[in-house]
Amino acid sequence: MDVDLIKLVNRLQDTFSNLGGELDMPQLVVVGSQSSGKSSVLENIVGRDFLPRGQGIVTRRPLILQLIHTPIPDPSAGPSADTEWAQFLHIDKRFTDFNDVRREIEQETFRVAGQNKGVSKLPISLRIYSPNVLDLTLVDLPGLTKIPVGDQPTDIERQIRNLVLDYVSKSNSVILAVSPANVDLANSDALKLARSVDPQGRRTVGVLTKLDLMDAGTNALDILTGRVYPLKLGFIGVVNRSQQDIITDKSMKDALEAEAEFFGNHLAYRNIAHKNGTKYLARTLNQVLMSHIRDKLPDMKARLNTLMGQAQQELNSFGDAAVFGDKNQQGALILRLMNQFAQDFMSSIEGTKVDMSTKELSGGARIYYIFNDIFGHALASIDSTANLDNQDIRTAIRNSTGPRPSLFVPEAAFDLLVKPQIKLLEAPSLRCVELVYEELVKICHNCTSTELEHFPRLHAQLIECVSELLRERLGPTSEYAQSLIEIQAAYINTNHPTFIAGSAAAAQSATSPSPKPVPPSRPVSADSIPGGPTHGEGDDSSSEDPVAANGILTRDGRSVSATLHDRSRTAGSAITAASTSGKAKHPRHSSVLPSSSHPHASAVPGTSPPHSARETFLNYFFGQNGPGPLAGSSVERSHAGFVLPPTGRDISGADAPGPTGLLAPRRSLDGNNAAFDMKSLGKHIEAVSSAGDNGSQLTQREEMETALIRSLIASYFSIVRQSIQDLIPKAIMHLLVNYSSKHVQNRLVATLYKPELFSELLDEDEALVAERTRVRALLDAYKEAFKTLSEVNLKTV
Repeated sequence: MDVDLIKLVNRLQDTFSNLGGELDMPQLVVVGSQSSGKSSVLENIVGRDFLPRGQGIVTRRPLILQLIHTPIPDPSAGPSADTEWAQFLHIDKRFTDFNDVRREIEQETFRVAGQNKGVSKLPISLRIYSPNVLDLTLVDLPGLTKIPVGDQPTDIERQIRNLVLDYVSKSNSVILAVSPANVDLANSDALKLARSVDPQGRRTVGVLTKLDLMDAGTNALDILTGRVYPLKLGFIGVVNRSQQDIITDKSMKDALEAEAEFFGNHLAYRNIAHKNGTKYLARTLNQVLMSHIRDKLPDMKARLNTLMGQAQQELNSFGDAAVFGDKNQQGALILRLMNQFAQDFMSSIEGTKVDMSTKELSGGARIYYIFNDIFGHALASIDSTANLDNQDIRTAIRNSTGPRPSLFVPEAAFDLLVKPQIKLLEAPSLRCVELVYEELVKICHNCTSTELEHFPRLHAQLIECVSELLRERLGPTSEYAQSLIEIQAAYINTNHPTFIAGSAAAAQSATSPSPKPVPPSRPVSADSIPGGPTHGEGDDSSSEDPVAANGILTRDGRSVSATLHDRSRTAGSAITAASTSGKAKHPRHSSVLPSSSHPHASAVPGTSPPHSARETFLNYFFGQNGPGPLAGSSVERSHAGFVLPPTGRDISGADAPGPTGLLAPRRSLDGNNAAFDMKSLGKHIEAVSSAGDNGSQLTQREEMETALIRSLIASYFSIVRQSIQDLIPKAIMHLLVNYSSKHVQNRLVATLYKPELFSELLDEDEALVAERTRVRALLDAYKEAFKTLSEVNLKTV
């Protein structure tokens, strides 16, 4: 039964070595320093010279050596029957010449570990069948070194130490620590390493080599008897062939006889000769290994039970190949995977997915981030009038009036300027649509499962189908977003309540009065009209003209800035005569500037606060050195109580003293009294153009009009921006996100649920099929090993 145990372990070891199992088999691990005689010990146990030899490191890969005892062949079978042979696990060939075995080990070592004396963890498995051996499983490891020699890697010591530790640290391994007797035992690397993993020495067998090479008068009797370094399994001494014996090709039989003679004739060792030698070592190792296997059988069975459960779980994760090939069940499987994919897509958007990430935003949360942060900040960063300078606004105002002079800020100029600004919202809106589309595509690619990964073609088709649905919705969503911008620019709703309130406040701020200049003293000889105000009162009334805030649109006019003055003022009011010598050179006060301090100022048309005699309707628009570059000359007022209509304007925008009224001569651009002909018209156009290019200062009226237009544009742009910021996300959610979530499952079924596509869609990955086959074979091996171990009757041992 013991022989069966070792053979069972060998068979399991071969099986799991091929399949990559994780079951650690009981085995003997040979450890020792370089040139300590490890390989010679193994050759003595086998009785054959089959291991590579040479200077320096020779064993550079682990050699798993399985010794299998075969019965002595029957002589009647013929002389051709082989009694001893070897087989490698990596090659299907029987070796009867052990010189060929040595060469195969060298070639296999060179193939994996290379020619530079490096080491490799990949083992070489070798079986030796012989009637002269006992059933054993040994592992020959590279010898421990201190420093690299030749072309060895600089970290060769660390590599070999880690390799040896991988084997000796396993609790199922029995350590065969080989130490030369001619070196102090305190310097034994093998015993030091064994003690690090087996401090109590329960699974360490000590082997002393080179006993015949000790100095004369010295012996290792104390070590062999366990008085120096106690081990539970004890020390065994052996005598190997010397290098001279190998050169002279001394046979193993002669070497074993010489070893027995040495121990029998030595004065110190002859009393313990029966407990030393290679034959005793082989019997001891056989008994130790069988005993170790018996001790580890319960642990092996428990470990096999665990491995079977893990292998079964892994096999279940691959799915049942029989279901994939059954045409009656293929449709149900594809439909289930489609439904699962669609549910994952929708739950990712809604934020109800189970395995949602906690490290970063994902799914619908990223869409919200696009709406709130990216799109919202993009709209907020747009300056409604940053790309408009004062010259552009002044040119738009002039162009919108044509050949006629303007009394008020024209509404056409506002429409002309605000529409391009609204178009600035189009690019962020379309980019918002694209970002949401890209995020939905990412969500689609992240929708997968372990079962779906088994079918790469089906997964790819599901992603392509949903991506096609998203591409179809991208066009209509972008067009609708673009149409929302066009709708806002198509009709400028100046009756919007927010715009009226905002524009009124902005206009009031923009047209706040500048510091009032000190008026010049009036001539003492100026005649006062009976019933009229004094000079001081006239100044106060002119500086406190109550004017409604510019920017309020009238429903019956074509201007943005409507007058709020009462047009039915008292016609019998007296008008003071303007002094032509003083007021012509005095800086004019704009009659359209509101006075915020006037107690009777009103912003509602139709109200009639009390006014002075100079604040009549015509005086408001044309009198008192009317504002703007087109009202340069003041109206000549008579002392008879009526106002003469103006007959001309000074287009140069400068006031010059001189006669005004009907008899006032027309002035040319140069300020002369020459006739206004076509030649002067050309000079005028050139002068205005060059003045605009040079950034000439705006007049007071132009500054007021420019500031008013900017305020109105900012007010209306803010209304449109708020509307777009609200409508674009709603449009995207309705036309793209919600539509895709609602129709994704129907699209998948209509596109992919076709019987002729089932076999193609359920085509598994080749690597997955190979892995399933390996796991199934490993599971079968685990079950067979567990059954075999369960049948072992330990009582007969």
